[in-house]
Amino acid sequence: MFEQLDKLLNQSYDEMVEIRRYLHQHPELSHHEVETPKYIADYHRTLGHHVREGVGERGVVATLKGGKPGPTVALRADFDALPMQDEKDVPYKSQVPGVTHACGHDGHTATLLVLAKILHSMQKDLEGTVVFIHQHAEELEPGGAKPMIEDGCLEGVDVIFGTHLWATEPLGKVQYTTGALMAAADHFEILVKGKGGHGAQPHHTKDSILLGAQLVQSLQQVVSRRVDPLDSVVLSIGSFVAQNAFNVIADSARIIGTVRTFDTKVQEHVIHEMDQIINGVASSFGAKATFKYSKGYPALINHKEEAVFVSEMASATPDITEVEHSNPQMGGEDFSYYLQHVKGAFFFTGARNPEWTEVYPHHHPKFDIDERAMLHAAKILGRLTITAFDRYK
Repeated sequence: MFEQLDKLLNQSYDEMVEIRRYLHQHPELSHHEVETPKYIADYHRTLGHHVREGVGERGVVATLKGGKPGPTVALRADFDALPMQDEKDVPYKSQVPGVTHACGHDGHTATLLVLAKILHSMQKDLEGTVVFIHQHAEELEPGGAKPMIEDGCLEGVDVIFGTHLWATEPLGKVQYTTGALMAAADHFEILVKGKGGHGAQPHHTKDSILLGAQLVQSLQQVVSRRVDPLDSVVLSIGSFVAQNAFNVIADSARIIGTVRTFDTKVQEHVIHEMDQIINGVASSFGAKATFKYSKGYPALINHKEEAVFVSEMASATPDITEVEHSNPQMGGEDFSYYLQHVKGAFFFTGARNPEWTEVYPHHHPKFDIDERAMLHAAKILGRLTITAFDRYK
């Protein structure tokens, strides 16, 4: 069946590119997707699949029942874009000002749609059911995965797989891990309240900027001195805003940032240590500080057996030149929620063109992919699906 799968996918590559470029020209922001889910649903209905729209708000779930009974395999692709201006000089440049697909979700959707078409053409030989999960709002909390799960997208699913086209790794390379692949992505906010005054009379004030600066510096002790060096933690300050007049000492300041962890115990320890430092530093200034911590997507933890399965199928896929058990990434992904409910794995499919002299990372205004990576991803996901029907009986 793999030869037939590859042949049909190769023949449909131009369609895959056409879909991806259409979606790239018509991006929609997280939680505001309207036309994209309609496009996806119409494509599946044309194939004759059972389709549910508005799943968990804006998601689409399509189901293909094979000619023979068997396990149910879910495949997931996200379809939201980012609030950025597309700065690429290409014919398929975004036509929506201030919105672009700068993370490859258009490619994920095109990959899954065409794979659905090919698997449908092989329907009578499939020994199970395929659930195509098209997810909205991966880029913006609370995300689309959790509400889609609550709305039943995983009902009856035995195993789930997903991939991310990874533009910083070369075409032909696949990365996976047998455990943590991506981190929990949390954010925090610190509101500092001191006492403002004239810049010429600092002794009559409680300088919130000085206090904030001390907090920025002191919080780095959490990672360097209060967490086991063997535990991976990132604590980054992303914004520090206060009064902007040159001769005014600000009475308040706002600091926001992110924390990335892989272990929930480490996560809780970091929160506790941050709270201790913030309260202690504020107290030493005779000021006040309010600490708000919001947990984002949990860490993405692959199931070991399914991750090894990914490596096996990737290694057997034409044009895949390297399969690497990689280090975890500190980025976040709400595919993690699916893995909390069913067995499965997530992996990276290299999408960097070997001839590009400059590579732009994800979330960059000039981000792009080598579209051949979509074909690689489809072939791997197809192999996983077909083989899983026998593997999970």
